[in-house]
Amino acid sequence: MTEAVKQTREGNPLGYERLPRLLKSYAVPSVIAMLVSSLYNIVDQIFIGQGVGYLGNAATNVAYPLTTICLSIALLIGIGSASRFSLELGAGRKESAAQAVGTAVCMMVLFGVIYVVLIELFLHPLLTVFGATKDVMPYAESYTRITAVGMPLLILTNGISNLARADGSPKYSMTCMLVGAVINTILDPIFIFVLHQGVAGAALATVIGQLFSCLMALNYLRRFSHVELRRSHFRLRLPVCLKIASLGMSNSLNQLAITFVQIVLNNSLTYYGAHSVYGSEIPLASCGIVMKTNAILLAVIIGISQGSQPIIGFNYGARQYERVRGIYRLAITCNLIISGIGFLLFQLFPRQIISLFGTGDDLYFAFAIQFLRIFLFMVIINGVQLISANFFAAIGKPVKGVVLSLTRQVFFLVPLILILPLAWGIEGIMFAGPVADFAAFVTTMILIRREMGHIRAAQAELEAA
Repeated sequence: MTEAVKQTREGNPLGYERLPRLLKSYAVPSVIAMLVSSLYNIVDQIFIGQGVGYLGNAATNVAYPLTTICLSIALLIGIGSASRFSLELGAGRKESAAQAVGTAVCMMVLFGVIYVVLIELFLHPLLTVFGATKDVMPYAESYTRITAVGMPLLILTNGISNLARADGSPKYSMTCMLVGAVINTILDPIFIFVLHQGVAGAALATVIGQLFSCLMALNYLRRFSHVELRRSHFRLRLPVCLKIASLGMSNSLNQLAITFVQIVLNNSLTYYGAHSVYGSEIPLASCGIVMKTNAILLAVIIGISQGSQPIIGFNYGARQYERVRGIYRLAITCNLIISGIGFLLFQLFPRQIISLFGTGDDLYFAFAIQFLRIFLFMVIINGVQLISANFFAAIGKPVKGVVLSLTRQVFFLVPLILILPLAWGIEGIMFAGPVADFAAFVTTMILIRREMGHIRAAQAELEAA
C-alpha cells in the first residue's frame, strides 16, 4: 500500500464509515434528486392531461425520447467524470481528480450546445420518427421547441450534481434538482390554467425551473471540498475525455437504449393500435403514462445506484475490496425492497395511478390498466441490472457495464416487441416487458458472480502479501 492511499483511506469517511450509514447519507439525497428530475416530465404530463387532454399526453410521450437522449449525454459525462474523480481520489491523485472535473464541465457545455442546435434543425422529422401522428404533431412541436432550449441546462445540472455527490455533497446535489422542480410545479398550473398557454406553458415552466437548478449547480464549482479547481483545469483534454466517456458509457447506453425502445414501442403501438379496437392515440397515450410511472420507480433505483457509486469507486481505488462487495450487496437489498413495493402498487392500484394523468373513456382505461399490469409485471427484479451496470463503471470496467446496459433494452426487449405482436397483436407488446426483464436478470447474475469471484481473489492476494 502506498502512503498516499493509506492517508486517503484514513482522511475520507468513504474509506472507514459504516456502510449502511454511508449509503443512507449518499443514496437518500440522490434518490430525491432523481425523483425530482423525473417529476419534471411527470408534473408536465399530469397538468397537460388535466388541461389539454390525452392528445397533450400523447405529445409529451412523443417528445420524451429527446429528454432521454439528453439524460444519456448527462450520464455519459456526469457518471463518467464522477467515477473517474472517485477512483483518482481513492488512489490519492488529487490533481488528476481536478482535471476530471474541469474537463467534464467543458464537455457538458459543448455537448449541450450541439444537441439543442440539432433538435431545432431537425425537429419535425425527429418527432415523426418518434411516432407523432397528424393530430399529435402540433402539440409535440409546440412543447419541444421550448424544452429544447433547456437541454444544455439539464446536462450541466445533472453532470455537476454527480460530481458534487462524488465530492461528498449529496445534499447539495439534491437541492439543485429540488429547487428547479418546485419552480416548475408552481409555474405549470399558472401557465396552463391561468394564462391558457397549454403545452407551451408547461414547456416554459420546465425551462425556467431548469435554469435555476443549473445556476445552483454551477455555483458548486467554487465549493469543491477535496480538490482545488483552477482556471487551467477547465479545458478539453482528449485522453481525459476518453476516460470519462468510457466510464460513463454503460449508464449512457442504458438511457439511449431506453430511447430506442421508446421509439420502437411508440411506432409498434401506433401500428398495431390502428388494427385494434383501441385506435392509434389510446395506446400511445397509455404507453406514455406507463413509462413515466415506471420512471418514478427507476428514479429511486438509479438514485440508490448513484449513491453507491462514489463509495464503490473510492474503496476499489483504495483496494478495500470487502467494503466494495458489502456496499453492492446493500444496494441490491434496498433495490429489491423498493421494487417489491412498486410491484404491489402497480398491480393493486392501476386505475388510481392512471387517473392522476387525466380522464378518458372506458376503452382508454381498459387498455391503460392492462398495459400497466402486464408490461411492469417483473419490475421487482428490474433494478438488479441497473445497479450492476453502474457497479462495473464504478470499479473502472466500462466494457462489462456497457454489455450489461444493453441486455434488457437492446438484446431482449426490442426483438420481443417486434416478434411477439406478429402472433398476438398489440397484447404481444405488453408481454415483451416482463420476458425481457427476466432474461436480463439471468444475464446479470452470471456476470456479477464472475466479477465477485475476481474481487475475492484480489482480496485474498492482498491479505497474503
